[in-house]
Amino acid sequence: MTNDKIYMTKPTTKPISLALQGGGTHSAFTWGVIDQLLIDGRLHIEAISATSGGAMIAVILAQGLHDGGNEGARDLLMKFWRKVSIASSLMPLRMNVVDKLLGHVGIDLSPSSMALDALTRIFSPYQFNLFDLNPLRGIVAEMVDFDMLHKKSPVALYINATHACTGKSTIFGSERLSLDAVMASACLPFIFKTVEVEGEPYWDGSFSGCPPLSPLTGREGTNDILLVQVHPSSVEDVPTAAADILDRATELSFHSVLLHELKAIARDNELIEAGKLDQPPVHIHCIEAQDMLASLGRASKLKADWDFLIYLHDLGVQAAEDWLAANYDKIGKGSSADFSALAA
Repeated sequence: MTNDKIYMTKPTTKPISLALQGGGTHSAFTWGVIDQLLIDGRLHIEAISATSGGAMIAVILAQGLHDGGNEGARDLLMKFWRKVSIASSLMPLRMNVVDKLLGHVGIDLSPSSMALDALTRIFSPYQFNLFDLNPLRGIVAEMVDFDMLHKKSPVALYINATHACTGKSTIFGSERLSLDAVMASACLPFIFKTVEVEGEPYWDGSFSGCPPLSPLTGREGTNDILLVQVHPSSVEDVPTAAADILDRATELSFHSVLLHELKAIARDNELIEAGKLDQPPVHIHCIEAQDMLASLGRASKLKADWDFLIYLHDLGVQAAEDWLAANYDKIGKGSSADFSALAA
């Protein structure tokens, strides 16, 4: 009698490290990218370096992978963003119903967006956010078991924060990871009060590494780093409005450290290829939707209604699907990102 059972074989997986940028609610694009990577199932995430909103995604992802593998991670990420959408009405700076009627593009011109911009220019969070309200803290605290991550995180985690006094990058690895460290990594000083970790003051990690790549280089297991880029590396037009100039200046400061690291990796890879450096090359990959995200404007980074988050998620899903189709075979063999564009 023949055995009629059909055995499904798992697809061959390739190891990879993730580098996740922040970007307010634009980080929902990163959610979509990761969602598609988990659905596809051909990549095994070994390590994550993350900052700001990317740091929150990183710890939620690690918790979900621990609880239920890829499907558990997808489910927990969905729940996280639903909670973010619901809690957005409690944020000290929030959008109102008028903004939704304006759509995704052009929201910078809404009355509430202009009022919020003026508020953050005149007052500090020590004045307008006296009680340091941040619903995201409660969401992360509820969803992530940091004791578990210390002991048996399924991925190596590297969360970056910026020392508010020295400007130096501080990497909180799995063994030092805490709720305070994650909130420090996402502490934009225009909106939230300085976060203390281990008695030291920290601001958003994007100021010193957006995200840092050094924790992911030289690791055993994989030399491939997939950067999920939320901040545009370039824009078509020079900004002229005061708020747009400030926003672009902030993005440039976020991007400068990343460019420095990419240039260093490119130089090392050239030396390796020439036989002058005896170490494995680092392969850089990148998923982004620069044109679409740049067109949304700065105010949309605070927009958290569910339809908008799903719009960003779907952008990420499509970007990841396209990237996998074009570049999966390159993983483990070489970089798929164009160094001339990223590191020139």
